[in-house]
Amino acid sequence: MKKVTKAVFPVAGLGTRFLPATKAIPKEMLPIIDRPLIEYAVEEVVNAGINEIIFITSHTKRAIEDHFDQNFELEEKLLNAGKKEYLEKINRDIFSNVKFTYVRQKTQNGLGDAILHSEHLIQEEAFAIILADDLIINNPSCISQLIEIHEENECSVIGVNEVPENEMEKYGVISIDEPSSTNNSYVLKDIVEKPKSNAPSNLAVVGRYVLSSKIFKYLKNLEPSVGGEVQLTDAIKLMLNDEKVIGYLYEGTKFDCGSRHGYVNAIKHLAKEILDD
Repeated sequence: MKKVTKAVFPVAGLGTRFLPATKAIPKEMLPIIDRPLIEYAVEEVVNAGINEIIFITSHTKRAIEDHFDQNFELEEKLLNAGKKEYLEKINRDIFSNVKFTYVRQKTQNGLGDAILHSEHLIQEEAFAIILADDLIINNPSCISQLIEIHEENECSVIGVNEVPENEMEKYGVISIDEPSSTNNSYVLKDIVEKPKSNAPSNLAVVGRYVLSSKIFKYLKNLEPSVGGEVQLTDAIKLMLNDEKVIGYLYEGTKFDCGSRHGYVNAIKHLAKEILDD
């Protein structure tokens, strides 16, 4: 089976929950201490063996492209000032052999539509999807865990975690029969996007997926649903009719940095690690 080497990052959202900060700055570029949120997510997939990053972006997100590009003027000033340690921070070795590709999503039609924009770059191979809003801290990383389960089972895998009943309507929620023979692995029977009531389980989808390229076939036939948007969850629901999909209860600490509460908690968590050094 071919290894997972590509990851899609949908980053075209407007970040309205962080206005006015995100009026001119992409929410993915908001700093967690001294690194932007997006860099944590990119580092996660690169350390998992992925060497091609595909950003589904918009005209307002040029700063993301600039961040992962070289800044020759800044490099020259740092060299002349003898600040080589800062050069290593802005040109990290782990990104040196990574290919970065940027695809514009001209209108905000939902996560499913964003993923569909990457079809011509994926071809017939499994690929990862990362929602950078979810900062997940663990070693091995969440996406590394999902890739391992994908390789063991040769099927699509989505990351899930346990969520309180009063928060179910914020997430896609999976329905299962019984856990598989592998701990923390669940074969999906169904998946429901943001259920208002009667959620099928307490296992909600987080922003990490390893999906078969067959997902594009289902995305193409979707009509907008919840929120008037094309939902990736709906495509996964259709895919369940034809092939197995596993939900994996990953190990790690998650911070929803798409919310102010989660963003502040992420900073507090990482600041404590720095202060305790």
